Amino acid sequence: MLDLPGVGTATEEIDFKTLPVLDGQHGLVNRGESPWLFRLHSYLAFYDGKYWCMWSHGPVVEDKPTQHVRYATSVDGLHWSQDDFIATPPAGKGERYISRGFWQRNGKLIALATLDGRLPRHNTPWSSDLELLGFEWDPKNAEWKKPIVIFPDTLSNFPPEKVANGQWLMMRRDHKRSVSVLFGGVKSLSDWEVVPAVKYKLKNSNFQAEEPDWWELPDGRLMGVYRDNSNSMRLHRAISTDMGHSWSKPEKTNFPDATSKFFGMKISLGFYILVSNANPITNANPLGRNPLCLATSDDGITFTRMARLPIPVAPEGGPFDAEHTSGTLQYPHVLEKDGQLLISYSRHKTVIETVKISLTEIERLRDGKLPARPLN
Repeated sequence: MLDLPGVGTATEEIDFKTLPVLDGQHGLVNRGESPWLFRLHSYLAFYDGKYWCMWSHGPVVEDKPTQHVRYATSVDGLHWSQDDFIATPPAGKGERYISRGFWQRNGKLIALATLDGRLPRHNTPWSSDLELLGFEWDPKNAEWKKPIVIFPDTLSNFPPEKVANGQWLMMRRDHKRSVSVLFGGVKSLSDWEVVPAVKYKLKNSNFQAEEPDWWELPDGRLMGVYRDNSNSMRLHRAISTDMGHSWSKPEKTNFPDATSKFFGMKISLGFYILVSNANPITNANPLGRNPLCLATSDDGITFTRMARLPIPVAPEGGPFDAEHTSGTLQYPHVLEKDGQLLISYSRHKTVIETVKISLTEIERLRDGKLPARPLN
């Protein structure tokens, strides 16, 4: 899945400190302040002439009771408004929301979030009352409507995307962490068919599927990609030849991963990008989730170029330094608009930031025109 100049498929030999660095602009969306220090699960959209960013907003650590969802807007993706609520802190004991992204459907903007915690959890991250909710934006009153249930027992990873047959497709996990695919969303927001993809723990395998993503290949097949929670430090992938209704058994790839969330997509230039924490956790990199890298692929299967995102040392901006960028950098989301990629991410799970990179710069990477850079 990864074949780079100089190291080929021996991805353990990648020197992440001397990878090319993409040129771009940096923005600060929102940073933690007591008592709400936590920021993660950021997602982007462009709607009604402006950029939107949403995220999980909570106390010191993630997915704790009172965690809720907030958002901000921007005209350029770099300078952001004061934050406001999508979902206020839940009142029930043990309840928490998790941000799940923006779904643009029939000209409407719907913010997705999960809610659970009313029931006790038994050896799983989420309780069996887990449900995916949709909050529709009301432009007239400039507020989010009361939520409706999109689907029960569902933690999506990214919002639905349309496939060739006109249906929406959304990968999800249930409270037992098994992965399946939802098809539908056409007749109504809550009209879905469930198709199993992979159980969280497979027989005769250490693989533990987590935070799936997918994209359509040039020949119409779908490729599903998974984080592996068994600490293999490698992405796993599976293929569907029938628009996601059945999947091959996930296989381990050589694409390194620090056991974190990633995002892939096909961009308008006709090739694919994958933004991820490609530097695995090792003795030399005990922190993990640093740097965030962007890789390119012509066929959506094998990625042949990789560069670091232009993330400054400090969240306020300033110089880039490959050796001293502070904190973990994780959970990216990407939006293409007007010849630019806007990428959101969380720094140390306390700050939401963006970087904006031109497609011309992405094409330079794909064409091998970005030289490796030494440390500053």
